[in-house]
Order: sequence, then C-alpha cells, then structure tokens
Amino acid sequence: MRLFNRSVLTATLAAAALTVPGCGSGAPAEDGATTLIITANAISGGKNAASADWIKQWVIPKFEAAQKAAGREVHVLFQPNGVDDEQYKTKVALDLKSKTGADVIDLDGIWVGEFAQAGYIKPLTEVGGTAVESWEGWKQIPQAVQGLGVFDGRKYGLPQGTDGRVLYYNKELFAKAGLPQPWQPKSWQEILDAGAALKRLPGVTPIQIDAGTAMGEATTMQGALPLLAGTGTEIYANGKWAGSSQAVKDVLDFYRQVYGGGLGDPRLQREAKGRDKSFAEFAGGKIGILAEGDYFWRAVIEPKAGVAPMADRDQVVGYAKIPAKLPGAGIRSQDFVSMSGGAVRVLNPFSKHPRQAWELLSFMHSAEATKAELAGAARVTSRSDVNAEVLAADPMLKFVSEEILPITTYRPGLAVYPQVSAALQEATADVVSGRSAVDAANAYRAKVEGLVGGSNIAD
Repeated sequence: MRLFNRSVLTATLAAAALTVPGCGSGAPAEDGATTLIITANAISGGKNAASADWIKQWVIPKFEAAQKAAGREVHVLFQPNGVDDEQYKTKVALDLKSKTGADVIDLDGIWVGEFAQAGYIKPLTEVGGTAVESWEGWKQIPQAVQGLGVFDGRKYGLPQGTDGRVLYYNKELFAKAGLPQPWQPKSWQEILDAGAALKRLPGVTPIQIDAGTAMGEATTMQGALPLLAGTGTEIYANGKWAGSSQAVKDVLDFYRQVYGGGLGDPRLQREAKGRDKSFAEFAGGKIGILAEGDYFWRAVIEPKAGVAPMADRDQVVGYAKIPAKLPGAGIRSQDFVSMSGGAVRVLNPFSKHPRQAWELLSFMHSAEATKAELAGAARVTSRSDVNAEVLAADPMLKFVSEEILPITTYRPGLAVYPQVSAALQEATADVVSGRSAVDAANAYRAKVEGLVGGSNIAD
C-alpha cells in the first residue's frame, strides 16, 4: 500500500519546521524524581478549557498522590495549547519527528493511521510493555469503540469520549402518518416506505439525510458512510479505497430515491447553512426523519440550552438504529450500523519513562478519572461501566452507549481521507442534482484514482 500520509506529513513539517518549536520528552528530573508531560489542544480559559482544568486540577494531583503512596516520586507537567487543530497536529508531529515531545499526547482519532505509518507513534504494547494488555479498562471498552485507536489491527491509543449516529423521528408526525411507534426500520426500503407515508402530510419534509458539499464532513459521517457500512463495505479496508463498486452505487441510489423521489428537500443540501436549517425545521415539526449523531440530542434540541431547543423533546422525539440495506448485510454481517468519531490519547514512543507514561495514560482512562472529566455532564464515554452510571437518567444517550457503540465503526485515520471524503460528498451532490447513481459513482472513482492510484482502489 502506498504511504500517502508520510509524504503529506513530511511536506507539512518541512513548511512548519522553522516556526513551531519542539519540547523535550521527560523534563529534567529533580532529586531523582520522574517527570512526565501531558499535552493536549486545551488551555484554561480558552479552547477545551474543561479538559485542561481536569488535567491540572484532578489528574495531576491525584496521579502524583497515588504514585507517592506507592513509594515513587513522580511529577507531572501539563503542556497546554489553544490553537487551530491543524497547527496542533503539526506541532505534535514535529516533536515526534525529532524524538521529543510530551509523554502522553492527545490526538484526533482521524490522525492515528497517518502518525502510525509515519513512524511517529507505535502500538501501545511496544511502548508501555506487558502491562498494557492486562489493563482492566479493555473489558469496559466495546471492541468496536477500541477501533478508534486501532490501525492495521494494532492498538495505538486509548479512546476518549465517542458518539454514535442514529435515525431521529418525530412521533407526532409518525402518528399522523399512521406509522408505528416505537419505530425501528430493518432495511433501507422500510425507511423509504416511512418517508412515502410522511410525504402525505402537508408542509413536511419526510427524510433529511445530509448530502452535497455545503454540508461538508456531515454528509460523509451522518449519511454516506453509515449507508456504506450498511452494504457491508467500509470506505477503506484491507489497504484499498472503495471505488465505483456496487456498494457505492447502492448508497448513491438511496440518495437518488430520497431526493429524486420527493422525500427530501434538495435546497437544504445546497445552502451554506442548510444543516442548521434542517435542525430548526426538525425542531419545528417540519421534518419526519433525520439522520444525525447524539450531539443533536444533547446540544441541538436540548430543551433548555440547545441551539434549536425543543421543550417537548423527550415526549416527541424518537430514535432508532440505522439499518443495513437488508438484514445481515452490514459490516461484520450486522443488521444495524453506525459511525462514530472521537479523540484518543497515545504514548510517545521516545519517552524516557515509557512504563510510567503508560501508568499515567491508563490512570487518565480509569473509571474514576473518566467520571471526573465529565464533571457531572451526561455524555457518552468509551467506558461501558461509566456510561451505565452517568447515563442512567438519559434514555437516549443510554441507548447510544448500549445499542450503538457495540455496532459502530470509524473513519480511516489516513492523510488522504479528507480528500476522498470530499469526492464522496461531490458524488452525493451530483445525485441530488439529478445525475444517475452510476455516473456519479464513476466520477467519484476517477477522483479517488487521481488521489490514491488505481491499484489502491477496490471496485
């Protein structure tokens, strides 16, 4: 397989080498003590402030105290950042390229494969030793969720918080259309059938599934990739990118049936703020079915603080798993599928104290630490035991934790992925505009071939 990421990272680092300083891994020891460094794109009073405060006010004093109780003198320092994600990525890559940097490092999960192929990070067991595999936390993290930190079958990082994609539906509109509740479609056709029933209601858009380039990555994550997973295919697998396969054509044909069949509003897919408008329309009872992540539940239609609040959310909004095209046709022969995102924490392979760095990393992902990081908020974490406790009062997030996370999958963490994603977004835009699924798939494949080469495409 071609290592697209190495050339991209190398070019990026060459451009930034004179402007972004590195930091030494393992600060100078004092009185024989071990010093460890944590870095994240978080800073008190600024970007991701809650995470920065948790590290400084909870992780560091608690870990140092635990180490002291075990007879070890360990100091932990926090290296904050509050910059654009790409700036942070470049800074971390520069540090690792020069074999310096923090011992425990926050990374976006989408960067894992890129950093691994470049040799900047190594599997956890190669750095942290045998203690890694015996860590108690593995049995609390569903296998699918562990995939956020996995590349080529090996574990490079521990997943932090994650999320899941579902189908939301308006119970009142479903009742008017004579549709069943609770609703759980078992195939794509059952989604389309529900849309046809909702189409009879005046002023209602039956189905909203993100499409086109104006929606950006939301098109890929909320729509195209879950649908693709429902055909049993991933955008990247076994060293190959999906091309104009039947699976890709099936996904694009589903879009054609939604938007060409009058079940969706094509105008929303072309407007710069179309996704925000879809939020407002769903909250206003004008959209019947919406494909979105749990972010929509806890931050968009949240009754008090949401950006499009629904006072009656808990009574009116239902949610269902995204079905495979047909039962058993999804990835891993699943009946239902989802997509997730999130961040991971990795170990610096050049740490002067790799075993102690693993102790710190695993401590940061313990049940106690995970609950402390939430600070009372109800959010889906990577740990099932924590979710069972903190999500007990929120049935929707509990549903995501128990029903969605075990069936989810993640985007490939390779540098070329954003460009492949953009090509897929363009293909959905073509179909929404009236182009056939076959023609849109062929155009998509041509763009991907230009990015990765024909030998790296699976048709």
